[in-house]
Amino acid sequence: MKILDKYILRTFLFTFTSVFVILFLIFILQTIWLFIAELAGKDLDTIVILKFLIYKMPSVVPLVLPLSVLLASIMTFGDLAENYEFAAIKSSGISFNRAMRSSTLFILLLSVGAFFFANNVIPLAEYKFINFRKDIAQVKPAMAIAEGQFSDIGYYNIKVDKKTGENGNFLHGITIHKKINLYDGSKNVIKAKDGELVSSNDSNLLQMVLHDGYYYEDIIPKKYEDRSKLPFAKSSFKKYIINIDLSKLNGSAEGTAEITNTNTMLTVNELKYTIDSLQKIYYKDVKSFTENISQRNALNEKTAAAKARMKLYNYEPNLLAHQTIFEKKDIFTIANSSITNTNFSIEGSKYEMEAKTKDINSHWIALYDKFVIAFACLLMFFIGAPLGAIIRKGGLGLPIVFAVLIFIIFHFINTFGKKVAQENGISPFLGCWMSTMVLLPLALFLSYRATNDLGSFSFDGITIPLQTAFKKLFPGAKNV
Repeated sequence: MKILDKYILRTFLFTFTSVFVILFLIFILQTIWLFIAELAGKDLDTIVILKFLIYKMPSVVPLVLPLSVLLASIMTFGDLAENYEFAAIKSSGISFNRAMRSSTLFILLLSVGAFFFANNVIPLAEYKFINFRKDIAQVKPAMAIAEGQFSDIGYYNIKVDKKTGENGNFLHGITIHKKINLYDGSKNVIKAKDGELVSSNDSNLLQMVLHDGYYYEDIIPKKYEDRSKLPFAKSSFKKYIINIDLSKLNGSAEGTAEITNTNTMLTVNELKYTIDSLQKIYYKDVKSFTENISQRNALNEKTAAAKARMKLYNYEPNLLAHQTIFEKKDIFTIANSSITNTNFSIEGSKYEMEAKTKDINSHWIALYDKFVIAFACLLMFFIGAPLGAIIRKGGLGLPIVFAVLIFIIFHFINTFGKKVAQENGISPFLGCWMSTMVLLPLALFLSYRATNDLGSFSFDGITIPLQTAFKKLFPGAKNV
């Protein structure tokens, strides 16, 4: 039995290592393509680029590892079944579950290692990655702004027509959009003829000095009906300085929104502490807002006299029955103003509370993701191993097709669930574990069939009609 365990484990480890290395290189190439606009043409040294990629590599592992386990298990056990080695093993009285024991123990250890990797290595790598991008921007500040397109840095959208100078620090044809209020959509627009980027290794700020330009500012009227006129103010300047926080640079690259959140840099214990603090702040803000709204009832003073008259004459509430015309007018005016102000306050607080809820949800998602990656390795193994034994196909043909289809389903459901959970459509727990809940019945079904030797799936009903139709269309290809 020890010889059999070593043989199956050695075969699985060789296949798993080969598949993992190949897939890891493919995903790293995808990462290079994702950041090519940020790295290309910046006069960066090879060592700097290698460090950039090394710090980004650990975040690729959660995608590569489950797919590698799935593909390696299908290929290994499919090859054993295709070469009738499983038939020889079963004829010796060894069950399918017993034959999987050595590889199952390896997957259990791999799952535990994946959790610790996600809990310790990935947060540290994310921290290093984000700060390394900031350090690059301090050394070469011009890389923060791409030429001929808008670059999103925090609350600024910056576009320059041309960059000159040794490090591209001198800018020409500058257009800047600065979003002042995230909720009402107001913006400031700054246009300048030229400018200069100034940075220091000792400072976390990137200074942009603008010359000869104009400053356009949206004005938000107090009256809602006046907003349709879109009023703005315009002023000119000879010199204008903008200070940009380099930490905002981490959200500047398109498609890298995931690295802008600090939750990816936290361990499980840190996430629990942060979530608890965020929830306490959220409940405190909700309670404070509720109390403020209830205390802002401006009608209390005006209606006090009316309530006294109602008690005096002992009849049912008709609040305006004994008010003069002027008192009614005052009450209606105050009521209308109170409703308008309350609605405006509620709308503003609504967006603020939604943003805080999304922040809390994103931390919950980061917490659950560390456990999902560990369970995903187990799940993919118990899908791939019995599936390979059932289809009895090894190599790189049919196993790749099954592995890619299953992983696409897993990845799509996982991504969709987390997006919906972050928007508070479903709970973060359900959003993160939805993909495993969907595929778990498949793993149980395949394991049951493989354990009880219920036979393979027949694809003859699909392949034979296709072959017949192909031969009728191309009679000369009968021997193909």
